[in-house]
Amino acid sequence: MNGWRPIEVLLVEDDPGDILLTREAFDLNKVHNRLNVVNDGEQAMAFLRREGAYADAPRPDLILLDLNLPRMSGTEVLREVKADAVLRTIPVVVLTTSEAEEDILRSYRLHANAYVTKPVDFEQFIRVVRQIDDFFVSVVKLPTQGQRL
Repeated sequence: MNGWRPIEVLLVEDDPGDILLTREAFDLNKVHNRLNVVNDGEQAMAFLRREGAYADAPRPDLILLDLNLPRMSGTEVLREVKADAVLRTIPVVVLTTSEAEEDILRSYRLHANAYVTKPVDFEQFIRVVRQIDDFFVSVVKLPTQGQRL
């Protein structure tokens, strides 16, 4: 599918519990995708642009983005990613607690590839993250690292 290489996933999340659950879901899936984590929107943009401490950061194949972030909201990150010619081809899945219709509409208007509401139940959360991971590894064809626009 993607050359049998693990995909690089960037999780932009400030909740330590959700980070732990996401790591656990990836570990349970045994696909060995690489999960990189940043805790706020400014760190996300530095990671994506390979600035400062993130100069050697891998280019993500997929971004899992929370909307409610400190320093720079997930909506602002989404807006910047999709406005950037170098970054816009990276699929972005909004993974957030918000069920507000305006957040859903705004995310899709800013070209989010999917909007997923985080379940509060532990088992359901693990299942949702695994399904996202499965979908982007087994179903979706991602551009190879060298083929980005």
